[in-house]
Amino acid sequence: MENKLRVGVVGATGFTGEELVKILSRHPNVEVTYVSGKEDRSERIQDIFPYLKNSVDLKCDAFSADEAIEKTDLVFLSLPHTLSMQSAPLFLQAGKKVIDISADYRLQDTKVYEKFYKTAHLDAANLKAAVYGLPELNREQIKSAKLIANPGCYPTGSILGIAPGLASGVFDESSIQIDAKSGVTGAGRKADKALHFSEVNESVKAYRLFEHQHVPEIDQALSGVSKKEVSVVFVPHLIPINRGILSTIYVKLAKKMNTEELLAVYKKFYKNEPFVKVYDAGRLPEIKYVVNTNFCDIGLKVNESKNLAVIVTAIDNLQKGAAGQAVQNMNIMCGFEETAGL
Repeated sequence: MENKLRVGVVGATGFTGEELVKILSRHPNVEVTYVSGKEDRSERIQDIFPYLKNSVDLKCDAFSADEAIEKTDLVFLSLPHTLSMQSAPLFLQAGKKVIDISADYRLQDTKVYEKFYKTAHLDAANLKAAVYGLPELNREQIKSAKLIANPGCYPTGSILGIAPGLASGVFDESSIQIDAKSGVTGAGRKADKALHFSEVNESVKAYRLFEHQHVPEIDQALSGVSKKEVSVVFVPHLIPINRGILSTIYVKLAKKMNTEELLAVYKKFYKNEPFVKVYDAGRLPEIKYVVNTNFCDIGLKVNESKNLAVIVTAIDNLQKGAAGQAVQNMNIMCGFEETAGL
């Protein structure tokens, strides 16, 4: 185990935390040395998730900052929104690298954070230094970052679907509409009547119209790409599957193009990206193509008479939408092969 990076997962018993431990347990460059969970009892992580037997055998108690700092070089905070900003400063002060899976360091404007998360931001000092961890846009900044704000699941699929057209100036940035559908794990592992099997099964519903907390995150990232203010229409839906997000994006073209010409823009933008696949004309991604992978698959078609592009992206919300992307960020920060463990 010598020379391996010692990593910890705070919040290891949630869906994303579990996925992180699963990925990290087979990562060639790291050793999982600390896990904690929202457990009333002291249990070993391999007893909570028996498939980890013989790969990760650690006690999984309630969170102890002192123990986590002592045992790790880098920590993943897989905590509910508003809790990470209480813990991250302790790790950063101790010289540890932090990858935060929550939204606490994603929004640069504390007033916007307060509006959407209904609480004051407690760590504005570290917020300024946080890097938004979307490798396809911010790889160079991620390399030297101490604190990563891991993107949300919906924003990952949406931003990757829109960025190439905005960056090349072929989209009308005022016309972006996103229709996104997510599996139930996107809501986290919590007791909520609306997420019960019998409530979700055999149904599809839209929710949180014009007030979803991922809207300002998408707007912020796309405004950075466009160098103009971008404000999208975003409508999320809950669908009765465990994992995966399909985003269908509608955007007006700023100039006349056909499908092949727009595909060329996308293929050029993502040509060196290990985890983005752009489909050839005539093919569109499906959720089943990306489940249990860290890929974002993209397909598109142009309606020339309407001057309209429709872009479809598919990701696994627990992988590229959360844990997989977090490990991808760790690999970049630590100089590992970007695809290691993934």
